[in-house]
Amino acid sequence: MQAKELKGKSLAELQDELNQLLQQQFDLRMAKGNGQLTKMHLLRDVRRNIARVQTVMNQVKG
Repeated sequence: MQAKELKGKSLAELQDELNQLLQQQFDLRMAKGNGQLTKMHLLRDVRRNIARVQTVMNQVKG
């Protein structure tokens, strides 16, 4: 996900995207806890995407 893609979205769309990413992060953490997660880099990628969405949301609000 690129920041350029996010800047064209509305605040409601960004909030939906953030909720999906948070759910994905939760699922990955649960899989890691159960020992089922083999692709550990996905946690980092999701965390960074959450930060991107939150940054763009702050730019839109301000």
